[in-house]
Amino acid sequence: MRQLLIEAARETLQTEIDQLINLPARVDNAFTDACEMMLGCRGKVIVSGMGKSGHIGKKIAATLASTGTPAFYVHPAEALHGDLGMIAAGDVVLLISYSGHAAEFRRMMPLLRALPVGIIAFTGNPESPLAQGADQVIDIKVAREACPLGLAPTSSAVCTLMMGDAMAIALMKARNFSENDYARTHPAGSLGARLLCRVGDIMRSGEKIALVQDDASITDALFELTRTGLGLVAITDQNQTLRGVFSDGDLRRWLLKGGQISSAVADAMTPVGYSLSSTQLASEALAAFHEKKISAAPVLSADNKVIGALAMHDIHDAGL
Repeated sequence: MRQLLIEAARETLQTEIDQLINLPARVDNAFTDACEMMLGCRGKVIVSGMGKSGHIGKKIAATLASTGTPAFYVHPAEALHGDLGMIAAGDVVLLISYSGHAAEFRRMMPLLRALPVGIIAFTGNPESPLAQGADQVIDIKVAREACPLGLAPTSSAVCTLMMGDAMAIALMKARNFSENDYARTHPAGSLGARLLCRVGDIMRSGEKIALVQDDASITDALFELTRTGLGLVAITDQNQTLRGVFSDGDLRRWLLKGGQISSAVADAMTPVGYSLSSTQLASEALAAFHEKKISAAPVLSADNKVIGALAMHDIHDAGL
């Protein structure tokens, strides 16, 4: 049994790979015309397909949307019961049917033509009603399905998916879609956090800042260290202008020199060193923390006043 499973799996993979080899040759004028139709679309790209084609269509729509081409999926049966209202004049519709004989598409075609919209067909049958009614036809024909019965969409489904990926990436490059653009469509992911999150978005402010004026004692600073757990206290003058910082390390060094905690914190602080701007990327702050071997820093306004503070674990909590 184990050997049968292994052989069946390997045969399936090899069959699908063999069918994929022919796919690059299908990238022809029809492909580029379809891409140019999408690039010129002022509305949305609507992807539709029944059964397995629908599952593949959902993925293609999602890939298009996340790489700079506004797109969504509409189920053909639902389209015939009201969801056609999601499609408007000027949109482009990508219809997926390997046989090209999906009954739902035959009913949809005259309605789509009446809007009008651009129609792209992904099909393995260029003589089908779907192909005949489309503006552009993308050939996804395979010589053999991996299914031993030749029935379940296997090789054809993989080829459809890959052709959809090819189209999405071609459009992505044509639009000069950048890493920053990608991050805006993935704000909850690690990439989005790295490229979009700024210090001002996650910094501590108000009562969460550890801050004392320069005439305070080391004891006062210790209370602030304990209250906030930040790891440093910002030392300012009476105008909130930063004069220095006082950290756990400063305290240890002060005590080792024989200093007293009743002394002025200004005597034990580190003069103004590294500070942050609220407009800096949080990822830049994290890199600086590692480079300078510090765990927190004050955040300053353009006129050098303390407006916040940021600790390394604040950055980690933000998903970076």
